[in-house]
Amino acid sequence: MVVDARQGRVPDFFVVGHAKCGTTALYRMLSAHPQIYMPELKEPHFFARESYHRPPSAKRRPETLEAYLALFEAAGPGQRAGEASTSYLPSPSAAGRIAALRPDARIIAIFREPAAFLRSLHLQLLQSGIETESDFARAVGLELERRRGKSVTDESFWASMLLYTDQVRYVEQLRRYHEHFGRERVLALIYDDYRLGNERVARQVLRFLGVDDSIELERFEANPTVRVRSRRGQELVRAVSVGRSPAARAVKTALKTIAPKRLRDEALQMVDRKVVDREPRPPDERFMVELRRRFKGEVIAASEYLERDLVSLWGYDRL
Repeated sequence: MVVDARQGRVPDFFVVGHAKCGTTALYRMLSAHPQIYMPELKEPHFFARESYHRPPSAKRRPETLEAYLALFEAAGPGQRAGEASTSYLPSPSAAGRIAALRPDARIIAIFREPAAFLRSLHLQLLQSGIETESDFARAVGLELERRRGKSVTDESFWASMLLYTDQVRYVEQLRRYHEHFGRERVLALIYDDYRLGNERVARQVLRFLGVDDSIELERFEANPTVRVRSRRGQELVRAVSVGRSPAARAVKTALKTIAPKRLRDEALQMVDRKVVDREPRPPDERFMVELRRRFKGEVIAASEYLERDLVSLWGYDRL
């Protein structure tokens, strides 16, 4: 992809994921900083488009460079502009595409213990209507079929996310960004650190971005892990949100006339929490141990690559 940065304001940094690793909370914290500008649209996914099919629900996502750069038009001259898209880390080509636009960009990646990450991702994909298999072990077992294009929803924007084991190739993913940007421009965070020291890690990010890290920060919790309480209720909420059917479009049009977008979104999220979602069941520990054994080699490799003892941190030394 050949791009011309003169067409508009170009982002200075990218939060590249993973999903379910605190990226939304980090996006909100950074957005609240006066020296940082992040667009209202979280996750434009612009640089990972070759991996994912555009769904009907993604009408607001930019399709052209001009539309993408327009997301940052409101950034002030003294602000760092950035965006957060969880598809960029697993995408095989997003790093190169970002480098073509902004070779001196700063990159922030967040990694989580693989088995816990994939279980949380599975629940998120169920909640989003992308995953149709409610049993986590069976969903992971469908990977071979899904590589052949089977057992996926017709409009799956996140079809590649259903290949669960591909998501935890941490060294391969991180190496792509190091090759394009150098290690000094890539900040690799560990989810455990972020959960235990939210503000401390956030200030580390602010220093990495070169902005004032002494400003008081508000702590955010976003996208808690849940399981689907009612599939029909979930489909109703999604239908109204997307406005696909004539009835859903009529409801959505009526809502638009009486409430701004922010209030509409909050109302739908409240319905989602009250009617659709509930606390997740405890994980199948035998399968979680099986996954950890499967991914132990990747964790050892990531530990060596990052020069951080993730084996002990994540309990892989006790398997």
